[in-house]
Amino acid sequence: MNIDGVLLNDSFSPVMRRLVEARGGTYSAAFERELLSQPQRVAAQRAADVLGGTAEQVLTDYFAEREAYVREHPVHVLDGAAGLLATLRSLGVRTICYGGLERSHFDRYLGRFADFFDEPGYLCTNDFRPGIREITELFGFRADQVLFIDDVARVAEAAREHGVAFIGHPADSAQAFQRRMMVEAGVRHIVNSLKEIDEGLLRTLDEEAAAGSVWH
Repeated sequence: MNIDGVLLNDSFSPVMRRLVEARGGTYSAAFERELLSQPQRVAAQRAADVLGGTAEQVLTDYFAEREAYVREHPVHVLDGAAGLLATLRSLGVRTICYGGLERSHFDRYLGRFADFFDEPGYLCTNDFRPGIREITELFGFRADQVLFIDDVARVAEAAREHGVAFIGHPADSAQAFQRRMMVEAGVRHIVNSLKEIDEGLLRTLDEEAAAGSVWH
């Protein structure tokens, strides 16, 4: 499961929008696609190509803007996250969390749920985003043994490429860019709330993965 946008509220795309618009740019679906679930340096360079300046300055400005944003909109565990983690634990599946920030981000906001995760608990994927293939191979699983839950369509597209089961949890925003992209990518299971990911849905994904029909 992805950390920001799935288990925690999305504190990235709103910041990117503010940063882009503050520089006089237009925040569009195409621009968002270029930035989300990319290594930080790649995303920063692509933003700099559009907005001007250097990738280093974009990163500096971005994290400064994010600090201001989270003071106004504190990072918090999303409704339904605890229940979903408990369901996964009851089913005996191995569960890990991943994201683009360092381990300290996980420890700070999800440390109290550490017992619901298997070692190593959290993986920083900044160096190999979106990470579908790398995470699957790291744990020695086949594609039909893995399920990813993420809020970004780029991850869904990678899951489709590798034949991996996927549940989309896009942000509920006015633009809904990621939801539309997921639909276009052929995602069959898109939820509005983590509470919708119950045992029934998980078993459906398991059956589809076994039958090789998660993307058909």
